[in-house]
Amino acid sequence: MSADVSITTEGAVYGCLGIGAFLAAALPRLLSRRPVSVPIVFLAAGVVLYLVPLPLPEVDPVDSRIWVHHLTELCVIVSLMGAGLALDRPFGRRSWAATWRLLGVAMPLTIGATALAAWALLGWPASAALLVAAVLAPTDPVLAAEVRVGEPSADRDDEDEVRFALTSEAGLNDGLAFPFVLAAVALAAAGNNWTGGWATHWLWSDVLLRVGVGVATGLAVGLLLGRVLFRSRDRSLRLAEHGEGFVALAATFLAYGVTEALHGYGFLAVFATACALRRSEHSHGYHRVMHAFVEQIERLLMALLLFGVGAFIASGGLAALTWRGAAIGVLLHLLIRPATGLIAQLRGPGRPNERAAVAFFGIRGIGSFFYLAYAFGEGGFGPYEREMWAVVVFAVLISVVVHGVAAAPVTRYLDRRSAEAPAEVSRTS
Repeated sequence: MSADVSITTEGAVYGCLGIGAFLAAALPRLLSRRPVSVPIVFLAAGVVLYLVPLPLPEVDPVDSRIWVHHLTELCVIVSLMGAGLALDRPFGRRSWAATWRLLGVAMPLTIGATALAAWALLGWPASAALLVAAVLAPTDPVLAAEVRVGEPSADRDDEDEVRFALTSEAGLNDGLAFPFVLAAVALAAAGNNWTGGWATHWLWSDVLLRVGVGVATGLAVGLLLGRVLFRSRDRSLRLAEHGEGFVALAATFLAYGVTEALHGYGFLAVFATACALRRSEHSHGYHRVMHAFVEQIERLLMALLLFGVGAFIASGGLAALTWRGAAIGVLLHLLIRPATGLIAQLRGPGRPNERAAVAFFGIRGIGSFFYLAYAFGEGGFGPYEREMWAVVVFAVLISVVVHGVAAAPVTRYLDRRSAEAPAEVSRTS
């Protein structure tokens, strides 16, 4: 009787997970000086492995919507905690001026322009056009590590304007996209009737109330945990002295869970919690411990999800994509985001080349997948699901490749210009 030497699905999956985890640890250092990002490698690996005859499970976000919803949800909240913990700059109206400009001007202009493009090019109803625009609104620097801030530092002025603006923007617009997604869902439920009573309820409940609950709950959780971790009278609860990095996950899940239970926006709450924690004992080394732990979890989840995106592409996931749908992604990255980003930063902080970089690096990623899976779970978009997944995946694919290749050389140029700036000032003074 001959032995069975065929590869099992279980073996193939665990083997890929093991290799993926190893590469998630090794690739950031191997690729640190090369114009190829870690996300590009994992996306390409997913494509390649699904083109060879291995018994790997099918990847279909339509049939596996629940899995996509919760895996992307987990990745987003972990990345939001990491972003908030990494920011050194004190919160304020003037110190965060670039962030407010991007959120208050660039984001709504981007949603409006993308929705108009989808409506004009694809002939979709207003609700579907608004949904794809809202889904593609959040930026996601986790997919290009070079353009986000590094680990926490005791120096409050250590962050350059580009990395700070992109990281803080992503931390907040991942939550602020939710009202626009819910507006698309409500519009679909109203049969694309703009005059229904849903708009008043949306403005009061989905915008004002839920945003307020998210921010307030997040700040409360962060301040409470900061008091316990750093200043508790009981030394056993003063966990900052013991270096337990996974407490960052406790803060993430607690803020998200409590806020969602109160019907607020959990994404906003997680980022607010991280920022409040960061203000507690600002120079304490425990922030670096928590940030390092969260970053490792984030990197593993990102690798898994981008591998799945590559698998989806290799399995024919873009078959529903038309040239008109592809044009949405091209317009978003090469025209809409750069233009709205520059408009938002007129007379804003930073040098002209820094403002141009912030406008260009409107990176799309994991948050877009979460919002799409969430909206489809609410119903009302059945005829457009496959095509919309193709449009959004293609837009993220453009971002992974274009921004991943450009991030290293652009940031090296900006860092070099920043180093030369003081010398130029001293020569002209």
